Amino acid sequence: MIRLQQVIGLPVIEMSAGKHVGHVKDAWFDEHWQLDGIVLDAGRRFLTAMKAVLWSDVLICGDDAVLIMNEASIRRTKIAEVQRSFQTGTIRLKDLPIVTEHGEQLGRVSDVYFDDLQGTQIVGYELTDGFIADLMEGRKWLPVPLNTDDVMLGEDAIIVPAGSEARLEPVAASDSDIGRNV
Repeated sequence: MIRLQQVIGLPVIEMSAGKHVGHVKDAWFDEHWQLDGIVLDAGRRFLTAMKAVLWSDVLICGDDAVLIMNEASIRRTKIAEVQRSFQTGTIRLKDLPIVTEHGEQLGRVSDVYFDDLQGTQIVGYELTDGFIADLMEGRKWLPVPLNTDDVMLGEDAIIVPAGSEARLEPVAASDSDIGRNV
């Protein structure tokens, strides 16, 4: 599985010349919250545009680096075009509350997981109840329901089916060691 927080900060290297072209700053999603691509750190010179790579142009997302074919994979994208992202867009997935259809808040998104065999669809959410609760009880993991139509990914909350609280699992310490091959 790919854990998004482990990808953010990795160096991005182009395969054709072995050149370092930036670091992963964020990830952006389409309107169905499917992973569309990664955003690279752009420095101060790009105030209205950002450097981005489509996820389809990522060759490998390894433990220590993200590999792309060449610099042609890097696109300039207007900041306004990236509506949904993990931590910097207009609509941010990080810290979005997850609420059941009965109005019970299960926590806030602290990380998301992708299954490298299932493509770019989110397969689970790591939830936090805040720093103190994380220390005392640990974070929780909520797998996405098998029928993704049962999940409403909104601008201000993610709404999951009633009974989802029974599917919450503790985040295992080994989750930080999950591999990231695309």
